[in-house]
Amino acid sequence: MLWTANQFIRKFSTARVYCQNKLKLALIGQSLFGQEVYSQLRKEGHKVVGVFTVPDKDGKADPLAVAAEKDGTPLFKFPRWRLKGKPIPEVVEAYKSVGAELNVLPFCSQFIPMDVIENPKHGSIIYHPSLLPRHRGASAINWTLIHGDKKAGFSVFWADDGLDTGPILLQRECDIEPNDTVDTLYNRFLFPEGIKAMVEAVQLIADGKARRIPQPDEGATYEGIQRKENAKISWDQSAVALHNWIRGHDKVPGAWAIINDQMVTLYGSSVVEGSVPSGEPLNIEGASRPGIVSRNGLVLFGNDGKMLVVRSLQFEDGKMIPASKYFSAGESTVVELSEEEKKLAEEIRAIWKGILSNVPKIEDSTDFFKSGAASMDVVRLVEEIKQKCEDLQLQNEDVYMATKFEDFIQMFVRKLRGEDKDEELVVDYVTKDINNMTVKMPYQCFINGEFVDSEDGKTYNTINPTDGSVICKVSYASVADVDKAVAAAKDAFESGGWGIMNPRDRGRIMYRIWNSLILPFESEYSFILSLALGIIGYTIYLGFHPGLEEQTSSFFACCGFSQGSTIPINQARPNRNLTFTKKEPLGVCAIIIPWNYPLMMLAWKSAACLAAGNTLVLKPAQVTPLTALKFAELAAKAGFPKGVINIVPGSGGLVGQRLSEHPDIRKLGFTGSTPIGKQIMKSCAVSNLKKVSLELGGKSPLIIFSDCNLDKALRMGMGAVYFNKGENCIAAGRLFVEESIHDEFVRRVVEEIKKMKIGDPLDRSTDHGPQNHKAHLEKLLEYCEIGVKEGATLVYGGRQVSRPGYFMEPTVFTDVEEHMYLAKEESFGPVMVISKFKNGDVEGVLQQANSTEYGLASGVFTRDINKAMYVSEKLEAGTVFVNTYNKTDVAAPFGGFKQSGFGKDLGEEALHEYLRTKAVTVEY
Repeated sequence: MLWTANQFIRKFSTARVYCQNKLKLALIGQSLFGQEVYSQLRKEGHKVVGVFTVPDKDGKADPLAVAAEKDGTPLFKFPRWRLKGKPIPEVVEAYKSVGAELNVLPFCSQFIPMDVIENPKHGSIIYHPSLLPRHRGASAINWTLIHGDKKAGFSVFWADDGLDTGPILLQRECDIEPNDTVDTLYNRFLFPEGIKAMVEAVQLIADGKARRIPQPDEGATYEGIQRKENAKISWDQSAVALHNWIRGHDKVPGAWAIINDQMVTLYGSSVVEGSVPSGEPLNIEGASRPGIVSRNGLVLFGNDGKMLVVRSLQFEDGKMIPASKYFSAGESTVVELSEEEKKLAEEIRAIWKGILSNVPKIEDSTDFFKSGAASMDVVRLVEEIKQKCEDLQLQNEDVYMATKFEDFIQMFVRKLRGEDKDEELVVDYVTKDINNMTVKMPYQCFINGEFVDSEDGKTYNTINPTDGSVICKVSYASVADVDKAVAAAKDAFESGGWGIMNPRDRGRIMYRIWNSLILPFESEYSFILSLALGIIGYTIYLGFHPGLEEQTSSFFACCGFSQGSTIPINQARPNRNLTFTKKEPLGVCAIIIPWNYPLMMLAWKSAACLAAGNTLVLKPAQVTPLTALKFAELAAKAGFPKGVINIVPGSGGLVGQRLSEHPDIRKLGFTGSTPIGKQIMKSCAVSNLKKVSLELGGKSPLIIFSDCNLDKALRMGMGAVYFNKGENCIAAGRLFVEESIHDEFVRRVVEEIKKMKIGDPLDRSTDHGPQNHKAHLEKLLEYCEIGVKEGATLVYGGRQVSRPGYFMEPTVFTDVEEHMYLAKEESFGPVMVISKFKNGDVEGVLQQANSTEYGLASGVFTRDINKAMYVSEKLEAGTVFVNTYNKTDVAAPFGGFKQSGFGKDLGEEALHEYLRTKAVTVEY
């Protein structure tokens, strides 16, 4: 049984340990981990009297040595401490000369003699990546995964002459997630928490509070260091066991199998559920069942019949390919360079060296950004290479997509040869012939740059509201599809170049999609919207949508985002302090958009999200998925990297719920009803406290005073209610008309309604199209029935139009009182609700206008500017229109108060909804 002492194995506390006593320390080890431990110990006031690390490799010093040399700390680089099992006298003597009181060994890979271990007053402590006594030995964290442990962690223990058998000082643990690898555990927990724990352990020793808990033999294991010959996969295991073996060997040495008579190493494993995907079979030596090369990777089977998928394969010659490309490996493997190309590669290596002057040598594995390059260096690199190759079409974003030198050269050569074109996007369209034009509409999920069927093959009908006919069947995404989309977005954010790309380079791609691709398709978009939504294609879409959507994308694309600011703080003498803030992207964001403006809402939310550097999983409304899927097609053609944009159509109860509770999503933006918004907020809180912005229901008041321009108020008032058939989040839900003009206003409204043409939205002369879907029409008719029953006066309309489709008459109610359902609840349809208020009763009408729990928008018409400003100040709404209505601008923030939600779309504030602020304080 694994030994667990609760007082020592505990979750890491964020409380800072304030040092009282200080020690003289010798640090023995290497790596970036050792450097961070060294720096933190010095920061806490301990004195590092000597650093003992390894000799330079290829002329490059270890990070711990670099830090020590910079600080002037005595530095020793011993290739070994023992010779033929015995201590080297001069090495031990050099060590003893520094006079350390404690040895600290963070990730030390050398064998240190006991003469050194026991020499200091307090002995030696070592970091070990295992919950000792389990997994003693050199590859402990690998064996943690291989054995399928549910917990990982590390120990700080007192060194002795055994193999990791010394007494425990402290331990920390974390949960192992289903697809964790050595890298993810190291980056998420072992590295950051290990540094903190080493510093805490030193302080416990300094304060005389350190424990020595003997390790029991019970539960102890020891497995030798991993070697390639021992990493061959045994196929008679469950899918989970195979997954654990592959991920436990990930990176080094790599789990392998024999495929087509050669050793192939498998990387990037995850367990998958659902039906067996389509693909080409691949025989694997020793496996009872062939694997399947699918579009998502190599699917493998355990002896329990369950599946796992592997993303990458490496051949004996070192070439690595996506597993999905196994049968086209000749097209995907590393290209062989000609002599001329090799010369160019060396010239480019020299350019890299000139930029990365801090790097001793540009290796094939050198990463441009991890070596310290910034956005200006990207510009310099691109320009210097273009000077050598004038005809080369190299863009800044190409650098972000190939950050390692060897990958950069491969990309460069392919471009030089004209072989760099992406695989052509495969789209299985549904086509419709409309108004002498063939409209092509994608209908599948869009995940990781590809249109794919839902995993279980389910579809649903999307309906033309004009006549109730089926437009096409659309993929009905499952939870598994959502998880795939989130995984693709996460991979694109963490491993792709989108998040680190210069905002202006991101902006160039965003600008391209609207100006070069979507605007030329505006007629096709208008037809899709008219088919699926009932929007009047020519009078509304072509005159309203393209401008707003293009401006939205251009606004966010051009402005990028604020990089932060500096903050004056109190100066602590004799030191000086600088505090500044940074704006960083959040990661994977989910967006759920409504059915009334499926393209405009997509633009409003996704533009801010993407401009900030996040990746996106978007769920369109179930009844209007086609515009979002068309957007995905054009986004791919615009050059958005795979995984940055993902579209998953389907139900809110399934897809929306999974997005709100998914642990890898860091922000969710939602536009829809208040009840659903409350459920989403709850799920987001319970899951991982993800950031949320909500634009919810409204009951926007419009106050019309008798001193207004009545012609303008009439025209604007009708637009405030009937624009887009009333399916408008900021529609005027209740009009308050001053008594002296009330009757005339109502009479003129009815006259104008009678002039409106109700009909086919594709007809240029149509004024009023169908409601979006049948259920919504039925809800509107019920809304009107309730109004009549409660005593409101139905002046006009209130009925379904006698023709095929979901058409409703524009409707007018008067004599609506405070207690009535019509006064409190939103119709979201072409229903004008009018209440009369007494002449001059400004306070009374304000009280009525603010009496609902909604606060999205509002309006006032009056020639009296003082009255207008007073009323606008008192109205409890996120937007107030004065002598106008429905006038939004991409630079003006948009969002509600109270139960109309929180957070903003549009304007600079929208960017901040998709960014996090980090404060950095530097003492110098």
